[in-house]
Amino acid sequence: MAAGQPGTTRCGGVTHRELTDSGGGFADSGKCPGRADCAVHGPHPPGMNRPEFGAKTGYSPATIASFEQGRRIPPSEFIDRADEVLGAHGILKEVKEEVARAQYPAFFRDAARLEAAAVGLHVYATKAVPGLLQTQEYARAVFTMWRPLLDEETVEQRIAARLDRQEIFARRALPTISFVIEEALLRRPLGGWPVLRGQLEQILLHGQRRNVEIQVMPTEREEHAALEGPFTLIETREGRRIAYVEAYKDSRLHTDRKVVREIEEQYGILRAQALTPRESLAFVEKLLGEA
Repeated sequence: MAAGQPGTTRCGGVTHRELTDSGGGFADSGKCPGRADCAVHGPHPPGMNRPEFGAKTGYSPATIASFEQGRRIPPSEFIDRADEVLGAHGILKEVKEEVARAQYPAFFRDAARLEAAAVGLHVYATKAVPGLLQTQEYARAVFTMWRPLLDEETVEQRIAARLDRQEIFARRALPTISFVIEEALLRRPLGGWPVLRGQLEQILLHGQRRNVEIQVMPTEREEHAALEGPFTLIETREGRRIAYVEAYKDSRLHTDRKVVREIEEQYGILRAQALTPRESLAFVEKLLGEA
């Protein structure tokens, strides 16, 4: 395999921009999403075959081939190790965040970037337990039920990406995070009753965090301020407030203050209509006893 030179704009015979246009992601940077024959992301160097490179990085030759052929997104640990093995002097590490974003569906990548750096995050969920709260087993159930069906590699990739997002709970500067979850989601045994029990236990654990508040919106409520559907409110370090609204295979980040204010109003009233955080955790405990 021919090695590219630093600064090259071609990868695997196509330009970075061509990869972007074909759905590879990184529209804002034009960088390749992990093709290993790119000088930015690096292959095994000249004179080193896949087994040798795999032995040095801790990955199998088949996995290295998947990275090279763009079938799998390299995890951050591999990028760190490859940077050392290739003597890239930090070039690969600089693009780790952008490579990680390629794990997400195209419509979620910008929201994932904002979410990871948010100082405030407020989520209203109507379809499934919010991704930030999901267990691995629950996430697997969600992605294996996805239609059209996802292939196994994509399922594993999406699960890993979803769990990676949960690193937000371990950030040293703790963000303020709140959730309002429709009661029906906590009763639906996606993946089976054992999966639901594990998911309810995880919600209880996260609900004990000082910076996290979880509220349940009871199905029997006669008033409801957010019937238009789910959304996420994001506050950045710079004080910008953004609303993320997702639809089928599409999403939109609203920055217009009028639109964001309308959604903030919905969320504020919704929280007043839902069970309090303490009542909600007691309700989840009750459901766990029934599951």
